[in-house]
Amino acid sequence: MAEGEFLIPPLRPGAHVAVIAPAGPPKPGRLEPVEGWLHERGYEASLLPSCFGPPPLDFLAAPDEVRIADLHQAFAHPGYDAVLALRGGSGCIRLLDGLDLDWLAASRRLLIGYSDITVLHALRTRAGIPSLHGPMPASDWGLPGAEADTDALFERLASGWRRGDLVGRAAPHPLSHGASARGRLIGGNLAMFCALLGTPYLPEVDGALLFIEDISEEPYRVDRMLSQLRLAGVLGRIAGLVVGSFSGAESPDAVLADHLPRLRCPVLAGWPSGHGQPNRPLPLGVMADMDVTAGTLTLA
Repeated sequence: MAEGEFLIPPLRPGAHVAVIAPAGPPKPGRLEPVEGWLHERGYEASLLPSCFGPPPLDFLAAPDEVRIADLHQAFAHPGYDAVLALRGGSGCIRLLDGLDLDWLAASRRLLIGYSDITVLHALRTRAGIPSLHGPMPASDWGLPGAEADTDALFERLASGWRRGDLVGRAAPHPLSHGASARGRLIGGNLAMFCALLGTPYLPEVDGALLFIEDISEEPYRVDRMLSQLRLAGVLGRIAGLVVGSFSGAESPDAVLADHLPRLRCPVLAGWPSGHGQPNRPLPLGVMADMDVTAGTLTLA
């Protein structure tokens, strides 16, 4: 692919976005504004049945069969141009063995979301299709302090992502080390990425740039998950590690400071994506150059 060609094409004005709830249910008052928010940004919106329940368990937005059907419809219906997850939470991993992976792989429609949506990003990455780790309506849009993240998401949706584009920049961080690396960006939420270990749904890790972030995970659990990645051989096979925010619990900085310097690959820490703010959009499933000294990721 030549320099400047689109890796993720723009989402043009008037594009039709399918909104799905493959994980947890929205909190009260967080579903009703979604269609209007998308209209304000110049897009058409369809909220699929999973957004409306009923939740069979209090942490699931809708029954498994409804969420599976919505995923199939969102990626197969010719009228949709992008697929937006309503929120994360829990539940996507329950769906994986019920999905028609060939059907999903036949569609290059952009998937947008983060958190529990990490397991769906893994499917797109395995199929060689880019996706977007970015803010979701029921989790982020319209909340105080999240305006810049939401604006950044829609600006990049409108412009698309080209080879050679600067993805973003991290401020200098004491845990960053090494020089540079090139690889395919994979990962997302650390807990969900670890949950894929030992399943057939884990993306290829050899030579990849692994991005990790998390929320509400105490330091001992972050230690356990990083140890699991090490023992599974993942940390010895990646080309580089990109570390986003860890929020909502006691800081795991001491744990990260114990693990990360032992990695032989370059580490770029302090990346502005994750459950905290900022949560800038990050393309996954695409090749990128990581420059630790400059603190940058650039699409390759």
